[in-house]
Amino acid sequence: MKTPELEQRKQRYWLRNRQLTLALLLIWVLVTYVASYFADSLNGFSFFGFPLGFYMAAQGSLIIYVLVVGCYALAMRRLEKKYGIEDQGG
Repeated sequence: MKTPELEQRKQRYWLRNRQLTLALLLIWVLVTYVASYFADSLNGFSFFGFPLGFYMAAQGSLIIYVLVVGCYALAMRRLEKKYGIEDQGG
């Protein structure tokens, strides 16, 4: 039986889930498209001896993608614990 309290909790959970997803997608878009668009300007700076635009294309963006996935996993674990969502997997 679904109670109004349970429905409100589910709605808050899904709202936070969508907010987190949108924030991380914004980071993904910034790293993917904005950094690529401004690669020439970024090449004026160096990182570990490489032009920053080149570094972001070669390795920097991949590192950020892994961090985005890790942040999502940690944040969702906390969110599921906060709202009492059980893991359906093994």
